[in-house]
Amino acid sequence: MSTPATTLTRTEPSVSTAVSKELRREVLEANLRIPRAGLATLTWGNVSGVDRQAGVFVIKPSGVAYEALTEEDLVVVSLTDGKVVEGHLRPSTDTETHRSLYLAFPSIGGVTHTHSTHAVAFAQARRPIPVLGTTHADTFNGPVPVTEALTPQQCATDYEYNTGQVIVDLLDRDDTRAREVPGALVAHHGPFTWGADATKSLEHAVICEAVAEMALHTITLGTVEPPQHLLDRHFTRKHGPDAYYGNPGAA
Repeated sequence: MSTPATTLTRTEPSVSTAVSKELRREVLEANLRIPRAGLATLTWGNVSGVDRQAGVFVIKPSGVAYEALTEEDLVVVSLTDGKVVEGHLRPSTDTETHRSLYLAFPSIGGVTHTHSTHAVAFAQARRPIPVLGTTHADTFNGPVPVTEALTPQQCATDYEYNTGQVIVDLLDRDDTRAREVPGALVAHHGPFTWGADATKSLEHAVICEAVAEMALHTITLGTVEPPQHLLDRHFTRKHGPDAYYGNPGAA
């Protein structure tokens, strides 16, 4: 599927009227947490959050250092055609990947992309992150999968949008699967994670990197296959109608 590249509409810097102040603040804070969580070198990472009612999403601008990032720097992009609705900077080069995920999976409210070391190692090896224990199973109901490599044609035209499409194809455009496995590795590239909102997508990026590091250490020591009933128990106690982990409304 071909789609126009994101185009820049220059406006004076201001807080967008197209999205809520709360969404802008959440997206900013999620982006600022990327370096704090050790998920990025330099500016290698971005978070977005979507307002489906307004038909837009908010994303980090391209190449802006996290320590310099402000709420007014964030870019508002049309979900329909990828055009910039508001902002004085270019949006992240990964904007079209975010957009393709939003279009494919209605449950997604936020997307995070990083180049975190251990998850990237699995992506570069084109190996899924295996489920080797309960820490992984608490969040991901199965391995964190890895995509096929993009073809020359996919790289030559609409590269970023096609990066999203290989994830969509990997998950068979199944929204339920996207909810149960909220992340994927793009072959030779790195992890994309998502969630109900921008904050949750960033949390899933933190977890993805943590379980990737644990998996690499475990593989070095020698893996022992965990029992499926134990993995299932850990996933269902946090997710689904019988979940009982945590306290709703607690900080």
